[in-house]
Amino acid sequence: MPGPGLVARLLLLAAPFAALGACAGGEAESAAGPDAEEEAAMNKETATFGAGCFWCTEAVLEQLDGVLDVRSGYMGGAAANPTYEQVCTGTTGHAEVVQVDFDPARISYDTLLDWFWKLHDPTTPNRQGNDVGTQYRSVIFVHSEAQRRAAEASRERAKKGFTKPIVTEIVDAGPFFEAEDYHQDYYRGNKRQPYCQFVITPKLEKLGLEK
Repeated sequence: MPGPGLVARLLLLAAPFAALGACAGGEAESAAGPDAEEEAAMNKETATFGAGCFWCTEAVLEQLDGVLDVRSGYMGGAAANPTYEQVCTGTTGHAEVVQVDFDPARISYDTLLDWFWKLHDPTTPNRQGNDVGTQYRSVIFVHSEAQRRAAEASRERAKKGFTKPIVTEIVDAGPFFEAEDYHQDYYRGNKRQPYCQFVITPKLEKLGLEK
């Protein structure tokens, strides 16, 4: 039977190998990499669209597979931190927009552009239905030169689908000001409101999306 001195020496010899095993385990765990959700978040891209009332635009785009998040807000004006009441006056220069985070491995920017042309009328200057004012203008705010080229090509292709000229602006993205909390996910939380019932629900039905 080994004495206590020998046991102690054996334990000391084994310690480095145990440490190596632990490191190897850590490396294996690290090699496994992030899960799918984390990877999508790391690879996400951002698109920003103005297509009239942001409640409508948000209700459509948030249902698309590959869209990670949609936030309603304001872009394109000079004033900082505008409120909804200020933007509604049409004097701040901001457009109501949605900022979309998406996974390009699941949905492309071109596909988002296709939905943009379908979900509103890009031939009516500063107007969508009964919503009138510069804050409701049709606009694509681009976040890169690649997005600009894609948006311009998409606009050219979309022309054949409309009898009137497309008036959609394509401009560089500026500061995005997130709208007040009660505007976020507005349709999901307010489906019984008249605007939702008479404007948004019919739009979703026309596009073949979930109500």
